[in-house]
Amino acid sequence: MINPMIAANWKMHKTIPEAVAFAKQLKEKFPKPGDVDIVIAPPFTALFPVVEVLKDSPIHVSAQNMHWEEKGAYTGEISAAMLVDAGCEFIIIGHSERRTLFGETGGMLNKKIHAALKSGLKPIFCIGETLEERESGATFRIIQKQIKEGLNNIISDDIRKIALAYEPIWAIGTGKTATPPQAQEVHSFIRKTIATDLEYDRASEIVIIYGGSVNPENTDSLMNQPDINGALVGGAGLDFGSFADIIKISER
Repeated sequence: MINPMIAANWKMHKTIPEAVAFAKQLKEKFPKPGDVDIVIAPPFTALFPVVEVLKDSPIHVSAQNMHWEEKGAYTGEISAAMLVDAGCEFIIIGHSERRTLFGETGGMLNKKIHAALKSGLKPIFCIGETLEERESGATFRIIQKQIKEGLNNIISDDIRKIALAYEPIWAIGTGKTATPPQAQEVHSFIRKTIATDLEYDRASEIVIIYGGSVNPENTDSLMNQPDINGALVGGAGLDFGSFADIIKISER
């Protein structure tokens, strides 16, 4: 049985004191391992302080981005080894904002995933279509292309370490959410694509989470879908009360 994952992507929000205060509240609220894997992704500046707060707790820390090279003349970039050194366990790769605002391609993301796995980080690999692509009937083609490019040459032993996050771009930060049947349809397609195109015979065990204006009001209906194993939470993940409610709703 898959343990649900609820992850908060804070994006470019929270100072170090704000991040530490949130982490302390979260540790106090969820001091022991439960039925949900809790992940928070602070900005780079707050990673190490948050890791220090969450030591000896079941809550995991993720970075929001990384470079694929181990070191070198890459001003402003962070390597996987640096993130591991800071105490990160997870890494978000391929968020739509990285694709659309910073021009990250499938090939670049594939190199990041390989580098993350080599360093022991667990990728949360984001995929999703634009509103124009959905309305033109291209959703499945886009999703399949993103999976095949991003997970190219990933061996079976490593595929199981990757969580996929379906984030329809048209639902991120817009207040719009894919209906549970819409989200389930794509999640089911993702699982089938992993099984067929990647020839992975344990696709039923892969964690696939949904992201796109997730909040306490829609969490239950989304989590009741058979192929939705959790959520990548944006705005609601910045508010402790909302994020804690989403976690509680997701518990079995």
